[in-house]
Amino acid sequence: MSIYVGNLSYEVNQEDLKEVFAEYGTVKRVHVPTDRETGRVRGFAFVEMESEAEEDKAISTLDGAEWMERALKVNKAKPREDNRNGGGGRNNRF
Repeated sequence: MSIYVGNLSYEVNQEDLKEVFAEYGTVKRVHVPTDRETGRVRGFAFVEMESEAEEDKAISTLDGAEWMERALKVNKAKPREDNRNGGGGRNNRF
């Protein structure tokens, strides 16, 4: 499972997040998406930890906590939806 971390400062980097989440357990992976065109951080990230118990502890402690002058939104990440069929708001009826 993975943790979604939202409302991040645009100045954040992987090491910043790893340091914060390491207080709650072993961090396996941190992914900070960037905009394809500008290369700028998009304001959210995903963190994977060693165990679900560690993830739950981090979520319960950090959700709503202020960090880098922002109130964090921290919860279980939802599975990615497959957007390859259609898109653009079209109605794909025949």
